Amino acid sequence: MSERKRLSRRSVLAAGAGLAAGAMSLPTLAGSRTPTPANPQGPFYPNRPQADTDADLTLIEGREQRASGEVVRVTGRVLDEEGRPIAGAVVDVWQANTHGRYHHEADPATAPLDPGFQGWAVMKTDAEGRYAFTTVKPGAYRVTGNWSRPPHIHFRVSRRGFHELTTQMYFAGESLNERDRLLQGVPARQRDALVVAFDDSGAVPRGEFPIVLAGVI
Repeated sequence: MSERKRLSRRSVLAAGAGLAAGAMSLPTLAGSRTPTPANPQGPFYPNRPQADTDADLTLIEGREQRASGEVVRVTGRVLDEEGRPIAGAVVDVWQANTHGRYHHEADPATAPLDPGFQGWAVMKTDAEGRYAFTTVKPGAYRVTGNWSRPPHIHFRVSRRGFHELTTQMYFAGESLNERDRLLQGVPARQRDALVVAFDDSGAVPRGEFPIVLAGVI
């Protein structure tokens, strides 16, 4: 493993430790919660094995070049419908690069690939249901002549005893959100659950995306 990747992973672990240290200051989570709305998986879920799927998508192990684009940090907790944390949930994320292209053979986009962008990560939640990853803000891309997808990140979250959730996380303030067929297809009362506002007061913008899974009856 390269020294740069080791340092990157240490940074991720340190950030996770900081989240754990702040657990006692979190508000009480008990109470009925609505499951996070689903959103389509899309056609570009990674279909080839990838050696590096850690929580830092901005640097691929063994390479010197970091990903192009605006680095962002996404954190959250996976909870049940009573607000209790779900430990050991698998959080699978994938996305387009900063140019709006997926590293997938079926993507017809002519935008450039980014050899420094990991594009896909798989992680597990900790004892408090937390997950966290570092990535770049994905670019928008055109689907048809009058429909362009806004920046978004795909999620697939699973844990035994709960219904698997496939959904997408959107970035607040994007004008394309208002015209996106997939986001607008979510009932209005649930739509805000998929749109995340990022705090850009620090060195890296940070967004919180809580996820609620429905239990299997």
